[in-house]
Amino acid sequence: MRYHFDTPIDRRGTGCIKFDRRPELDPYWVADMDFASCPEILEALHQRVNHGIFGYAQAHEGLEEAIDENLKQRHGATIGRDQRIHLGGLVPALSLAARAFCEPGEALMTCTPVYPPFLGVHRDAGARLITVDHTRVDGRYTFDWQAMADAVTDDTRVFLLCNPQNPLGRVFSAAEVEQVARFCADRGIVLVSDEIHCDLILDEATTPHFSALRLPAELRKHCITLLSPSKTWNIAGLGYAFAVVEDDSIRRRFAAARGHTLTEINALSYYAAEAAYRHGEPWRQELLAYLRTNREALDTFFAERLPDLKPVPAEATYLAWIDGRSLDSQNPANLLERQAGLFVSDGNFFGWPGWFRFNLACPRSRMLEGLEKIARAGRGS
Repeated sequence: MRYHFDTPIDRRGTGCIKFDRRPELDPYWVADMDFASCPEILEALHQRVNHGIFGYAQAHEGLEEAIDENLKQRHGATIGRDQRIHLGGLVPALSLAARAFCEPGEALMTCTPVYPPFLGVHRDAGARLITVDHTRVDGRYTFDWQAMADAVTDDTRVFLLCNPQNPLGRVFSAAEVEQVARFCADRGIVLVSDEIHCDLILDEATTPHFSALRLPAELRKHCITLLSPSKTWNIAGLGYAFAVVEDDSIRRRFAAARGHTLTEINALSYYAAEAAYRHGEPWRQELLAYLRTNREALDTFFAERLPDLKPVPAEATYLAWIDGRSLDSQNPANLLERQAGLFVSDGNFFGWPGWFRFNLACPRSRMLEGLEKIARAGRGS
């Protein structure tokens, strides 16, 4: 391999939340990787820093061209630049959608388990939250269509979709995404499709990502599609994302909800994003190969050493979603903290008590150290 994913990098004391929020614990929780970003991104940042001036910034032509090409190559989409909104992250975009389309007391809907901010942004709008559990069919998690139809209300205004799904690791099929979109369009609901993990699909030939950007035109007009290079190239701390909103009315309402609540996007993030989209593909492919072998090693470890703990088979992301109810029916993450000194993501925050999420995007030796600690805790429970 050209890149050095096996090389440990000491992150403690750098102000990163992963290692420094709870420095007494061994962290495998928040979704950032313990790998240096690709050299082309680092070089682009060095060049921008050498300029020496960091005033208020806007998306420059090079970034716009790189996004144009990425959308065309990866998603088969040609999107007018006036239909894009640059943002300082995707969580603020979820909040914007809630505030733009939900009046106080109206409802926002999503399916669980899901990335925790999906379960909190309704409060920014004074809205209600409707959740429906994903259901397992033939060994894969999908949507419970009947439960969704039963739960939705006449005043549901927004549906938040996570695709690829965090934490389940599902890559939803074209048929599934289209059915979600029709569910929303038939009821006048704005579909917000968070696709931040779309470049982290472990086998793109078998489970290709189907973006909301590929939906039929009559369904796309109800959609906001959220994209970012941040997870794939490990640049989340630079804070850049963008929304694609084709419908003029929805785009105006979404943009207006920003008001004066969002900070300016920093000057460096634009150049990191451009370099990721222009030059980051070789690094991404090697990353995916490394993540696949890490995931295979993790699945083998659980099958051989911890058969009572059940990781959900993953199609995307570097996050393992694990049924830990044999350790502790309500809070295995708390047990692993007490007995093993581990910091993993608590399933309660995703809407599923008894489960936990484990970040495997680290050197393999370090991943295996974490798994050994889980095994020791499992023997002691």
